[in-house]
Amino acid sequence: MTVIELAAGSARATIAPAGAEARSWRAAGRDLLWPGDPAIWPDVSPILYPVVGWTRDGARVAGRSYALGLHGFARFETFAVEAAGPDFVRLVLADNERTRAVYPFAFAFAVEYRLTEDALGVALEIENPGGEDAPYACGLHPGFRWPFGDEGRDGAFVRFEKPERGEVPLIAPGGLIGGARKPVPMNGRDLPLGDALFAGDALCFLDCTSRSLAFHDASGGSIVMEFPDFRHAALWTRPGAPFLCLEAWTGYSDPDGFAGDLSEKPSMRALAPGGRARHAARYVYRPARSPQSRRTIG
Repeated sequence: MTVIELAAGSARATIAPAGAEARSWRAAGRDLLWPGDPAIWPDVSPILYPVVGWTRDGARVAGRSYALGLHGFARFETFAVEAAGPDFVRLVLADNERTRAVYPFAFAFAVEYRLTEDALGVALEIENPGGEDAPYACGLHPGFRWPFGDEGRDGAFVRFEKPERGEVPLIAPGGLIGGARKPVPMNGRDLPLGDALFAGDALCFLDCTSRSLAFHDASGGSIVMEFPDFRHAALWTRPGAPFLCLEAWTGYSDPDGFAGDLSEKPSMRALAPGGRARHAARYVYRPARSPQSRRTIG
């Protein structure tokens, strides 16, 4: 697979034009992104566009149905490199015959990565060169090693920037957002992690109060996700798998029973002709400081 290599001090990252996907990130001597495994989950850090999550039997636009599937099509497209430097790359994708077959809108979509000594920044930029409003959602879905330190999976937790509700939507059949909710064992701002949490799919913190969260493992280190331009966050893994996804979304799956137009779907944004939107996030690695500080970093 062709990749672009980024470097900043001792930090390294590789970005693939295929899907504009970050394939590796190393900071402070640690490989942080999980490498992917076709037997468990083949992706590493897919880019989500022009929808996030599942659609109910595809998308409907102006009375026609389109086979727009899970998380859209960006991860299946090959992007062109528009600009690059030692620690930066901008990859671009425009609508084409394949995309118009499932999403009948013009777009110019860019993914930017910037590497620093302790962080990997990602920005998604959408432009509408067409003559009508274009509905869209976008998101980030990177999987990080669990554990990413030298200890085991036990003892890991996620600390949110602010208190969050101790419940999340139940995921309905087909990956849709159900009307019922299930409790999650919040302990103040902390969510202890365990396989049972993910038995029913992802934990979706919709319209969350926080704009950052930190994944701590038993080593005492943490990976912080800062997502100021995204309204929703999600955590996902397959029970027993050695990764945890820290996800930032502008939208989410269809609600169970939704049968409206794509533009009417809750959480979709409308980009006017000539409009541009930008959504940025940053993943920061904080190594362990000392045994005494392991539960005070956040």
